[in-house]
Amino acid sequence: MSNAQEKPVENHVFEADVARLLHLMVHSVYSDKDVFLRELISNAADACEKLRYEAIAAPELLSDDPGSRIVLTLDADKNTLTLEDNGIGMSRDDMVEALGTIARSGTRAFMERVEAAKAGDGAQLIGQFGVGFYSAFMVADKVDVVSRRAGTAHAWLWSSNGKGSYTVSEADLTEAPARGTRVTLHLMDDAKSYTSKWSVQRIVKDQSGHVPVPIDLIEKPGAEAERVADGTALWTRSKNEITKEEYADFYRGVSGQYDEPALTVHFRAEGRHEYTGLAFVPESKPLDLFDPEGKGRMKLYVKRVFITDDAELLPRYLRFVRGLVDTADLPLNVSREMIQESPILAAIRKGLTNRVLTAIEKLQESDETAFAKLWEAFGSVLKEGIYDDFERRAQLLALSRFRTTTSDEATRSLADYVKDMKDAQAAIYYLAGDNLDRLKASPQLEGFRARGIEVLLLTDSVDSFWVTAAPDFEGKPFKSITQGAADLAQVPKTEGDVPKTAETTPAVSDFIAFAKSALGDAVSDVRASDRLTESAVCLVASEQGYDRQLEKMLQGAGRLDAVAKPILEINPGHGLIAALASGGSEEFRTDAVQLLLDQARVLDGDKPQDPRAFAERLSRLFERALRG
Repeated sequence: MSNAQEKPVENHVFEADVARLLHLMVHSVYSDKDVFLRELISNAADACEKLRYEAIAAPELLSDDPGSRIVLTLDADKNTLTLEDNGIGMSRDDMVEALGTIARSGTRAFMERVEAAKAGDGAQLIGQFGVGFYSAFMVADKVDVVSRRAGTAHAWLWSSNGKGSYTVSEADLTEAPARGTRVTLHLMDDAKSYTSKWSVQRIVKDQSGHVPVPIDLIEKPGAEAERVADGTALWTRSKNEITKEEYADFYRGVSGQYDEPALTVHFRAEGRHEYTGLAFVPESKPLDLFDPEGKGRMKLYVKRVFITDDAELLPRYLRFVRGLVDTADLPLNVSREMIQESPILAAIRKGLTNRVLTAIEKLQESDETAFAKLWEAFGSVLKEGIYDDFERRAQLLALSRFRTTTSDEATRSLADYVKDMKDAQAAIYYLAGDNLDRLKASPQLEGFRARGIEVLLLTDSVDSFWVTAAPDFEGKPFKSITQGAADLAQVPKTEGDVPKTAETTPAVSDFIAFAKSALGDAVSDVRASDRLTESAVCLVASEQGYDRQLEKMLQGAGRLDAVAKPILEINPGHGLIAALASGGSEEFRTDAVQLLLDQARVLDGDKPQDPRAFAERLSRLFERALRG
């Protein structure tokens, strides 16, 4: 019996989320189980990169073995596949933390997606969440991990069958790596192909051929190692030498996703600062797109040594971009504080941002269909830059696409909008809300539609904010059609079956004055409308302050103590208004005015302010109507 077996064995139960995840791994059917090998190799490469970084301050960690490597050993007789690296390794606590718990946000969303996914979607879902190590249980009914952290005198064995628990014990140093980690997969009967040299070699070359660590393959125990990947970092090669497939493979590794890159930006900057950038725009939305704590989106290397995935190399509105920057202009022992304050990184950030946006502009010019897909996926995030990034505001506005009252299901650019503006039209009009169909039915649109004036329909939350920060586009200011006067008198109505603007008769003027008195401080004003052609009433905001949608959002977020009183606009040509203006008791007309205000609230997507009073007024009006 070995010393490792004589030492105490700790029994642990997996964290609930891990246990559930492992159950899914074991019992779900995936179309491409090969993904497990890419995930394990990626973990091993990260461990080697972490050692290279720690060895900058503590070179003794490398001992007499400075070169990084990953070795795959196949054993068809025992039906095992072993992956060993000489990276940083794990202590006992590292093992429990890394292999027994899941700290990464989004794991529960991943599991819900896996449970709902079809068989063909499984591998894509694994890639989107980087649940790497646990994917081993798709092909193995037992996994043993022996690891020794660099610079320590103890090694540890972690073992599990993936069915709810695992063990940890101290390992015999004679059976452990000098440093690093050895993962042994005891393969299931239907996974014997992973002991075939040709199968494993193909998978490594297809999926992991560009990790920055050499990969060797040993066909059977005692055989000579054969190099299957040379560890040449893809980004150091000329882009003319790199195929689309190689870029796609590297993208999957660096992004943790399994789709195709929609856009690849690979460049070398020379001059005052020299660095290489390799950035990818994903084809589909990363599931951490709106995770405020999401990290690892862009990795920072110094002379090919991984430094951090926590550097802000791009502004937040480009957080969907994945990739890396490698520079020789920073010291290898760069600190977190230096990263945050470095003028070199500020220059790199600016240059990288410009390169990415320029590439998106070129895509817009060369392939409108591909750009439309990119905008559909990431437009709502890119528009955050209109609000945040003054320097690039005009550039982002030019890229932006919008649904409008004339675009049907397509989108339009602001340049297209300005080109088609009416002669007397002074502003770019917009209507903001959270539902496209409700916006299309909004009464505030009626006067604009009658004059053929195009209106932007803005449904993203950020839309209500960037329009307040962007003063204009090509000299044309942005104006909400729910705020202030419509100023439509200068634009004639189009020909056709469009009601003419009605004169405000003395009787209607008297009714408007009565309504203003009856409503009191529930509104700031009651006035005749030139924006209504079909509806009787609508609500608008005053010229000062916020438009209706932004005000609702700020109030919902607790950032407004009090909401400004709206303006009630009345259509002087509407039959109901004419009838109410012609007479009736004061009690009847008071009820009618209050109901008109509630009707305007409902048309605006709100509820009556006092539902009980609303119901009582409606009942009284029904009773009067039935009495004749």
